[in-house]
Amino acid sequence: MAKEPRKITGWHVFAIFALAFGVIIGVNLVLAFSAVKTFPGLEVKNSYVASQEFDLRKAAQEALGWKVRADHRDGEVVLSITDEAGAPVIVGDLHAVVGRATHVREDVEPQFAFDGTAYVAPLELGAGNWNIRMTALGSDGTEFSQRVILHVKR
Repeated sequence: MAKEPRKITGWHVFAIFALAFGVIIGVNLVLAFSAVKTFPGLEVKNSYVASQEFDLRKAAQEALGWKVRADHRDGEVVLSITDEAGAPVIVGDLHAVVGRATHVREDVEPQFAFDGTAYVAPLELGAGNWNIRMTALGSDGTEFSQRVILHVKR
């Protein structure tokens, strides 16, 4: 005796749609919660004031002609700051925070020392993408700030 094939009713279709949309909404909620939980916070206290000063600060930084490059090798972070001619720059003050782009849990503030060609700090980093948020002072007092991306491979 052959069985009759099951029929899909309206309730079956409703259950399929409800389950599919429930999964989509659930995943979106998990991702949204994770994004809010790991957001490092404000970049500036007053975005209006920062926007008014942006062009002046950008022009002053570009006038310095500095190029910044970050590398990680042998357990050290190397921050190379060079002028337009490619010569190393000795800055007045250097402050840097090394951390992941997605959260602040692993943020550290290494103490960089100038070795004659670059600024070096002992720091073991895991594989992946890292950001170095640095500020330095030029010899004329110009503040130079930049976010430098560092790719660490293992």
